Amino acid sequence: MILKNKLDIKNEIKLAKVEEKLSKLKAKKLFKSEFFDTLRAGTFESLATIHKEMFCDIYDFAGEIRNVNISKGNFRFVPVTYLQEAIKQIEKMPQSSFDKIVEKYVEMNVAHPFREGNGRSMRIWLDLMLKNSIKKVVDWNSIDRDDYLLAMQRSPIKDTEIKILLKNALTDKIDNPDVFMKGIDASYYYEGYSFYKTKELGEVK
Repeated sequence: MILKNKLDIKNEIKLAKVEEKLSKLKAKKLFKSEFFDTLRAGTFESLATIHKEMFCDIYDFAGEIRNVNISKGNFRFVPVTYLQEAIKQIEKMPQSSFDKIVEKYVEMNVAHPFREGNGRSMRIWLDLMLKNSIKKVVDWNSIDRDDYLLAMQRSPIKDTEIKILLKNALTDKIDNPDVFMKGIDASYYYEGYSFYKTKELGEVK
């Protein structure tokens, strides 16, 4: 099913390409303007703001909590009925150490609060928490796609695998634009988007 979008695109491949280009341009602009550093790490408000800023040119629901139930494969994310309460509880989770931050990230992934664009916005949200608490971020470019997806699939039952994977990819280059842009490309690749390289895109007007 093709999501209703502001550009009235009805072709799935065309929508994927336009979504990737526009949202990568926004991510690049937000990083260069240091916008992410103005957000309060670990709050749902900051996650919703990231999502809204990245996808507002494409979807009316950008930054808004979904109102439909969604699933991926055989896994069903938190039902709409319980989603608001789940988000409140996740916000209260501590983020004072690497392990605690990853646990919070895993729970937000289980919640999957948005209709589309969860993984991409949440990985930026995770990096904000890590940057704020331990002065490191994930070098997403160094993590194999299949390893990451399998670890995240297993994380609601046991999060050891995703913790090891992310810990081994930590870098102290927290303000390095190349690390960020390659990481954005890798993050999108995890979700099946790989038409454009962020560094090669122009600037948002």
